[in-house]
Amino acid sequence: MKLAFSTNAYKKTSLESAIDSIGALGYAGVEIMADVPHALPAHMPAQRISAVKAQLEKLRLGISNVNAFTLFAVGDTYHPTWIEDDAAKRQQRIAHTRQCIEMTAALGGKTISLQPGGPLGTLDRSTALDRYAAGLHEVLPLAQSHGITLMVEPEPGLVIQTSTECREFLNIAAHPNLKMNCDLGHFFCVEEDPARVLLECRDIIAHVHIEDIRGDRVHQHLIPGKGAMDFAGIFKALGDINYAGWLTVELYPYETTAEEAARQALAYLEKFM
Repeated sequence: MKLAFSTNAYKKTSLESAIDSIGALGYAGVEIMADVPHALPAHMPAQRISAVKAQLEKLRLGISNVNAFTLFAVGDTYHPTWIEDDAAKRQQRIAHTRQCIEMTAALGGKTISLQPGGPLGTLDRSTALDRYAAGLHEVLPLAQSHGITLMVEPEPGLVIQTSTECREFLNIAAHPNLKMNCDLGHFFCVEEDPARVLLECRDIIAHVHIEDIRGDRVHQHLIPGKGAMDFAGIFKALGDINYAGWLTVELYPYETTAEEAARQALAYLEKFM
């Protein structure tokens, strides 16, 4: 099990500066935000990719994941989604994901986390899931050809929120390169026990996001140790399933204090590692 930090907390600085900070703090890896202001694929020509790879190698940092959840470059936190009524907007999301796959392959990454469809709005859930599956099947052959796993990340308020919903969708989509990004705080928000999710979903988990959440379960990422989640139980479950992959701390709300948040998170989590 290896600990990484997501650059999406460092939105006030460049990708390269974020990597330097995360490496200096002592993390083993970095999750790269595939969006502005960091690694939007259109802003990652071959020369920059080579420079970032060299930077990571110098700092002895691995790539825990490429985070393709947001698309601020042309929309907002969620839009354009995989389930828009406007087919052209759905194609924007599909095209972005294809570009992320190519970029991730060039960087040497192995996983890409994705939004779980998007906000449902007035759309019926069956149609939303059909659109999501159809969009994913347009990009999965490319991911498979590069040996990259795409990951559905359940989130409160979106089409897929719970571990059960995620498993059901993965069973229907049925592709070897499609797994779950297990965001433990998200499951806590929807009244699930993160430790139990780890135990019950070990076969579909490709990567883990970790953060803390308040006792009222409002979806607001906190520095580990500042909320109500049971980290002793979580790490026991990680040990019980012999999880040997990446554990990425995701603290995007801390963009004005990213380095200090990353420092505090590492100090708290190291005792469990």
